[in-house]
Amino acid sequence: MDFSLPKSLEILERTPAVLSKLLSGLSDEWTLANEGGETWSAFDVMGHLIHGEQTDWIPRIKHILEKGTSEPFAPFDRFAQFEGSNGKQLEQLLEAFTRLRYENLQILKQMRLEDDALNLQGIHPALGLVTIKELLSCWTVHDLGHIAQISRIMAKQYSLEVGPWVAYLGVLK
Repeated sequence: MDFSLPKSLEILERTPAVLSKLLSGLSDEWTLANEGGETWSAFDVMGHLIHGEQTDWIPRIKHILEKGTSEPFAPFDRFAQFEGSNGKQLEQLLEAFTRLRYENLQILKQMRLEDDALNLQGIHPALGLVTIKELLSCWTVHDLGHIAQISRIMAKQYSLEVGPWVAYLGVLK
């Protein structure tokens, strides 16, 4: 599928409701568990998504519109959620994400980005030249990836309980 802002908005607008429906009211065994080691829990992913709303997508679009390729974006701290979410409850994170996403999508819609603006470039500190269209595509896929990640983390909590069906459950592999 070729990039389309309306098609991306179909996903970006739904993500808060999907995550709220999936996670709201669940016990900590579902939302605080991870896949072992340095992996993230659903709670951690929500904090990460909030940090992205605050420092990544819209700020980087604005950066491209204002500065183009004259200076790179500030690096994104992929682990800032551990400090930002400290002492909070999952319900607070879900509410904050919903509010921030709504506000960011309102800003995005007010920008009225046309094809020429979608092709404007900025400089990512690690990836080099990127366009607004690529950034918006990334935002969309980033949402879908984290929805899949949360589902996988949760599914793995029963990986030892499914018995021989593990052979048929690709999400557990």
